[in-house]
Amino acid sequence: MAKHGKKYLEAVKRVDRDKTYEPREALELVKQIAPAKFDETVEVAFRLGIDTKRADQQVRGAVVLPHGTGKTKRVLVFAKGEKAKEAEQAGADFVGDEDLINKVSQGWLDFDVVVATPDMMGQVGKLGRILGPKGMMPNPKTGTVTFEVSKAVQEIKAGKVEYRADKAGIVHVPIGKVSFDTDKLVENLQALSEALIKAKPAAAKGTYMRSVTVSSTMGPGVRISPSSFLGR
Repeated sequence: MAKHGKKYLEAVKRVDRDKTYEPREALELVKQIAPAKFDETVEVAFRLGIDTKRADQQVRGAVVLPHGTGKTKRVLVFAKGEKAKEAEQAGADFVGDEDLINKVSQGWLDFDVVVATPDMMGQVGKLGRILGPKGMMPNPKTGTVTFEVSKAVQEIKAGKVEYRADKAGIVHVPIGKVSFDTDKLVENLQALSEALIKAKPAAAKGTYMRSVTVSSTMGPGVRISPSSFLGR
């Protein structure tokens, strides 16, 4: 069992384990008890009432957080001709076609998000073994396979995040930094919760939003009452 440091243990004492907090209260507490000296990321984990073994109960998508995540993402775009120029003008960090595909196939991964035009997917598909395990394979469901490359790049740079339920039905997403104003964290959390509610599979039965927990990178989790969000 992992041993926690003194600061973490002190932070744990300030969290009431028998209580579910309101969003603002929970986020303020997370900010106060973040134990590290660096600007920690604030993360949220939603445990959903879905059966991830069923294809009709997958939850995956993307949402633009109103205030971003506090991290500027490096965007790679696979595109040709006018679409490549469009991507460059929109602020993409890397743009190319076959040459860039070969570079990635050889192990180059100095980017955070990949966007591709549909006509490039035949070749980009070869990178599935490399990009897939890292969650960076372009996908129409997250808006990263599109001819609207300018819009895609601008949204990602503005704070678009992808979400996907893991095998346990839990969605983990960063919603900002400890240095963010609480209002901004609350609004980012609300935007994400609304996106997840809209993404609820029609086949999902019973309570959809089972639990919600927020934490900083190095801090303990603080539970939020799922009833704080609409459409529970």
